[in-house]
Order: sequence, then C-alpha cells, then structure tokens
Amino acid sequence: MASSEVRILDLEARTRARQPERAQRAWTAAALIVFVLGFLYLWNSVSPTHAILFLVTGVLGVALYHAHFGFTTSFRHLIVSGRTVGLRAQMIMFALANVLFLPLLIRGHAFDHAIKASVYPVGLSVLVGSFLFGIGMQLGDGCASGTLYHTGGGDARGILTLVGFIVGSFVGSVHYAWWMSTPSIGKISLIQSLGPVGGLAVNFAIMAFIFAIALWLERRRNSDVEPLFNHQPWNVSRVVKGPWSWVAGGVVLAVGNFVVLALSGKPWGITSAFALWAAKLSALVGYPVQSLPYWQTPQNAAALHHSVLQNLETTDDIAIMLGALLAASLAGALPKRYLRPMPWQMIIGVLAGGILMGYGARIAFGCNIGAYFSGVASFSLHGWEWFLGALLGSLLGVRLRPVCRLQNR
Repeated sequence: MASSEVRILDLEARTRARQPERAQRAWTAAALIVFVLGFLYLWNSVSPTHAILFLVTGVLGVALYHAHFGFTTSFRHLIVSGRTVGLRAQMIMFALANVLFLPLLIRGHAFDHAIKASVYPVGLSVLVGSFLFGIGMQLGDGCASGTLYHTGGGDARGILTLVGFIVGSFVGSVHYAWWMSTPSIGKISLIQSLGPVGGLAVNFAIMAFIFAIALWLERRRNSDVEPLFNHQPWNVSRVVKGPWSWVAGGVVLAVGNFVVLALSGKPWGITSAFALWAAKLSALVGYPVQSLPYWQTPQNAAALHHSVLQNLETTDDIAIMLGALLAASLAGALPKRYLRPMPWQMIIGVLAGGILMGYGARIAFGCNIGAYFSGVASFSLHGWEWFLGALLGSLLGVRLRPVCRLQNR
C-alpha cells in the first residue's frame, strides 16, 4: 500500500473519532492565546529574538503536522514497502537548507552575533547513538520532532515517548564523558575541508545518489513511484487546514531552520531541552548534576542555572507542540479522547523507544533534527553518519514493532 493511501486511511480514522466543531474552535482559540501570551512574556522577560523564534518554531509545528513530515515513517516505508517519497522529500529539504545556510556559514556572523554550525566529530558515539535512536523511533512511533507534533496533535503516545526521552536523556548525560572518549576521527566540515563550492558539490552529490537509489528501489519493488506532490489545488483553506505535501512541509522546515540559524546563531535543535528538564528534576531530588562533565561546559552550565523558559530549545519545543495543536484544531482533527487505552506491550515499547532515543541523542550530538537535519545543513559529515546509523537501527526497530502491538504501515 502506498504511503499516501496509508495517510488517507489514517485521516479517515481520525475523522470518525474527532471532537465536535465547537470544541475544535475552542482549542484553536486557546492555542492562539497561549502563543500571544508566550510571545509577550519572552519579549519582555528574555529577548525580542527569543519571542520571534517562539513564533517561528510554532510555524514549524504547523508544518510538521499538516505535512505529517515524519522521519520515522520515511525510514519505515522505505524498509517495509519500498516507498521512498518521504526520503526523497528529505533530500530536497536538505538541498534547500544547504543553499540557505551556506552564505551565513561563510560569513560567520549575522545580526551582530556569531554563527555556529552544527559540526561534531565523526566517530563511534554518533554511530551507536544514531543506531539506538533508529530502534527507538520505530518503537516510539515518532522521532524527536514527531514526538512533539504527535503530542500537540492529540496522540497520547507522544507523552509516553516524551517521558522516555527525558529519562534516556538523563542517563545519556551521565555516560556522556565515557562516550566522548571512544574512537573518533574528529570534526569534518565539508566546506572547511573542500571549500564552499566543493563542499556544496559533495553534499549535493550524496543527496542525488540517495535520491536516485530511492527511485530505483521504489520502481523495483512497486513498479511505480509515488509522486512528491499531490494534485490538490493550493488555496487559503488548504494552507490553513492542510494537508500539505511532503515537499511543502520540507520547504517550510528548511526555511524555518535557516531563520533559527540567522536569529539565534545556531541551527534548530530539540533534544538538549529534554536533557535539561531531566537535570532540573534530578537536582530537585538531590542528585549532584553539576558534577557531571556534560553539565560543566559553559553553555550547559548556564542553562542549568537559569529558568527553563530562558532556554531556547525548551520554548521552541513548547511552540512546536502548540503549533501542532493549532494545526490539528484548524483541520478539525483533534480526537474526542486524548487518553485512550493502550495494550501493555505498546506502553512498554513506546517508553523503551523514548529512552533509546533520549540516550542515543545525547551521545550522537542530537536527534533527527539537531544531528541529522541541522548536521547535513551545516555540511557536517557526522550528519550523514547519523543517517546511516539511524537507518540500520530502523531495520531492527521495524522488526520489533509487532512485538509492541505496533503496525508496520
């Protein structure tokens, strides 16, 4: 079954169980009010830039929901059915992000602050961490961005995955120093090693190769290729209520990541906030978090000693969930019941998936957004290593899904 057909069936199922229209409108109003209040609070208490980024990442939450842009489903459809539209859309998104990122990375500063690319060492920690993340995102039924937009969009499994994420992030921060001592060949930036033109050419060549292999595989397994674009006309209603195509979602995510880089000085990330939440909770019960090497770096130590609402990734994550809530309510797709019974096997699997992703993200320098998307966009070779490890992990995770009462579709 094509992934577009699966999405239609999922939409029909949600339609049968959705809330009445009046309740949907109430949630829309609530989401907009929280956006306004959050913007005003951050503008006055943190900084105007922080407040603007709160709205920007809220738009990313809308895009994630309306496009159902899932890294997890992209990998699973590739493995299970040979459908590659999601993977091909990722390559288009990365190519656009490269074009947008490159001038800022060359210049090195914007709006009177330095630009820091997401470039990290290529080594064992990234390979193992991304492999664990790949298993986890199949069991948790969502990656880092997927967990946030599922939670905001009315899927209670996202809460369980998020709890596991927080636990795994804490354990990963405890073991962080050991993993940093494992074999590594260091940081490899393609534009620093090959120059801007050479780096862009190599990254584009990798994307083109993956895109071509995906096309070949899909034709071989299915005798046809699912189109990147659907043929529904674009109008105001569709922009507001969805659904969006994979490519439309990817374009918004690429532009949004560029805006985050330009305004904050670093690319979009998600999961370091989960580690911070875990550290704050651990400190409340007396655990000496400050003694961990992970929390002794200047940036992490500063985050630990300030309010979580001053942490950019925390407010970004909240905004993504709010954006998904807004998108789901505008689409009239919020379910009648947020908390629904789940088999115990699914509960264990989803929690375990979150733990694996939290742990993997810490030792791999990020998740599908911070390490994969932002890494590739920053011309870092570790982003492509993350892709390989997560794909291998997904191969195992897909085999484990039926054990957890999760369907492979």
